[in-house]
Amino acid sequence: MTILKSRRDFLATAASVAGASTFGLSSTMAFAQDKNWPAKLIRIVVPFPAGSITDAMARLLADNLSKSLGQSVIVENKGGANGSIGATDVARSTPDGYTLLATNSSSITGNPLIYKNSPYKSTDFSPIALVLDAPFILNVNALWAKTHAINSVKDLVAFAKSHPSELSYGSGGVGNLAHLAYAMLSNDGKFKATHVPYKSASQASMAVMAGEVNTSFDTLASVPQIRAGKLKALAVTPNQRISQMPDIPTMAEAGFPNIDLTFWLGLLAPAGTSADIVEKLYEHSKQAMSVQAANTALSAQGTIVMTNPKDFDTRIANETKQLAEVIKRENITLD
Repeated sequence: MTILKSRRDFLATAASVAGASTFGLSSTMAFAQDKNWPAKLIRIVVPFPAGSITDAMARLLADNLSKSLGQSVIVENKGGANGSIGATDVARSTPDGYTLLATNSSSITGNPLIYKNSPYKSTDFSPIALVLDAPFILNVNALWAKTHAINSVKDLVAFAKSHPSELSYGSGGVGNLAHLAYAMLSNDGKFKATHVPYKSASQASMAVMAGEVNTSFDTLASVPQIRAGKLKALAVTPNQRISQMPDIPTMAEAGFPNIDLTFWLGLLAPAGTSADIVEKLYEHSKQAMSVQAANTALSAQGTIVMTNPKDFDTRIANETKQLAEVIKRENITLD
């Protein structure tokens, strides 16, 4: 028994030494990799087609990061399933700083809650930078609004209550933020409205102008149509007025302070990416987006904010909690 115990002690000691050596070696290698990063091409995955606002942001980042980092940065469009296919690709990639995700809020905070068997969740990513924050505008068809004297959110809610099942709204798809914002509004306003999902936000906006649906939460891309008198803006979603339309009240001013969702675009890495690499990516991304061309191209769509990794992570966590409540309450799911 004494010999057996000694052998166990010997093996345990040997394993401990070997483990310590391996840990030390892997730590040294990881440190060396971080110090040498980037040593090869960086891939930014966009989970939407080329030409989208997310794609435009990614290409601006890629062009300027290539110059700033002295390493090639390419954009790869990998669309499908409302952004889930590309996001899954990045979530499952090696967390070494060479595969990144440029995406929007719906794909990170909405999709994992809506898809019954989502292959990823919001915590599968290391946030790098929230790049763009954009308001939603509650629009109605201008002619319909004139006919029914809809001049405020209060008027819209009153119409919905007095005309059950007549109000319809469009969005860029089941479960996107525009859909969820309207679900929040109908719940808080205690009225019912018919949701009509379209393939994109722009199609939903065109449907409102064509009179196919009465209303929608839209982006700043709708401002020209508002100024042209095709759409009527009732309110904006941030809790402060926006410079593009300073006369339009906020949802809080209209009596609905809970409808504070905004549409954001951000850059993320797979969870487990080292803090050093995340911080370097943040600093270089901030530098990249300070270039005048980047500001000009994206500022018309919202505000370039470049929120740091820690605050971006908090934003994602809070938004995920907020959306989980409305998705559960409304029983919004996709297969």
